[in-house]
Amino acid sequence: MFLRFRRARRCQCVQLMTTCLVLSVVMVCWEQLDNSVVSHVKSYSYRYLVNRFIDINKSLTIPHEQARTFSNFPYLLDHPDKCAGRDVFLLLFVKTSPENTDRRKAVRSTWGNETYIQNTLGVTVKVVFALGAARKGEGINFQKRLIQEDRLHGDLIQQDFLDSFHNLTLKLILQFHWMHSRCAHAHFFMTADDDIFVHVPNLVGYLQDVRSRGVTHFWVGRVHRGAPPIRSKDSKYYVPFEMYQWLAYPDYTAGAGYVVSSDVADKVYQATLTLNASLYIDDVFMGICANAVGVTPQEHVYFAGEGKAPYHMCIYDQMMTSHGHVEDIYDLWKAATHPQVKQWTSGLTGRLYCTAVKMVLLCKPYYFNTYPCKAAFL
Repeated sequence: MFLRFRRARRCQCVQLMTTCLVLSVVMVCWEQLDNSVVSHVKSYSYRYLVNRFIDINKSLTIPHEQARTFSNFPYLLDHPDKCAGRDVFLLLFVKTSPENTDRRKAVRSTWGNETYIQNTLGVTVKVVFALGAARKGEGINFQKRLIQEDRLHGDLIQQDFLDSFHNLTLKLILQFHWMHSRCAHAHFFMTADDDIFVHVPNLVGYLQDVRSRGVTHFWVGRVHRGAPPIRSKDSKYYVPFEMYQWLAYPDYTAGAGYVVSSDVADKVYQATLTLNASLYIDDVFMGICANAVGVTPQEHVYFAGEGKAPYHMCIYDQMMTSHGHVEDIYDLWKAATHPQVKQWTSGLTGRLYCTAVKMVLLCKPYYFNTYPCKAAFL
């Protein structure tokens, strides 16, 4: 009887200690849980049950004169005749910073090589780089180097605002306004980061098919649906309630790289003339602009988000974009565009082999922001 009583007391003590430990962990992690779990539940409820994004449009609408303050920066470097007299298939803007000279060099030598694209693919793609001004302490030296670089390549589009993360929306507006005034006749517009890899042959073939079918209201990329604003001040993407008070963002595509048709580019340009652009997350602002003019994004499984795609010829066969490439971009370009890729992945045997390979590479629970598992079966 006494032994049974001691055993019961011991079990109670263990249960009490376990409960205290669990509560302690929950209390310590509650803020993180609230930010990552609760906020997503709220945002998805707002996105799929309420979906009152019309209120967002109304609250962010401002007078034209005020909206112009986000776009009327003088040009420091410009090429107004870049597209003149040419049937431009794709205008490709690369978002860069003054110091990223090596990244721009790599893009020009690989997927952004206009001569290669014209001679190999038979279409005109204009590649330009969007950037702001360097910080005051570095400005004079960087600007001299940028002027020399631009004299050599003629592809830098720069406005006089500080080039920083919190001015990415200004850089987005720069791109749409430049296209509207300098290259409105381009059939498609793409914006991409300078550390992204674009499989231009695959992309051009895909867009040629889109154009042949007469598709309009076209906006494609890696789509984020029901994404909540991040309220943690420790996050790079922190957005205070005063800046954006709703529980979810309108649908948008990852800013790493996406494509729109010319009619959508014009509609987004018009939206920037009436919307408050103080929200500094550029891909979210793009979603707000598109939502205001009735354009919704469509998902393409081979547009990556923030993740880097696996290295394999079965991936290269359908790859559109992959994020996070700097030092490896030359090797990736050589491997991804090698003629043997199409040879080995075509035919029934090649397709079956690649389906099995992609299932192994992509269908993993810890793979985020790259291609989804369903890409293995397409």
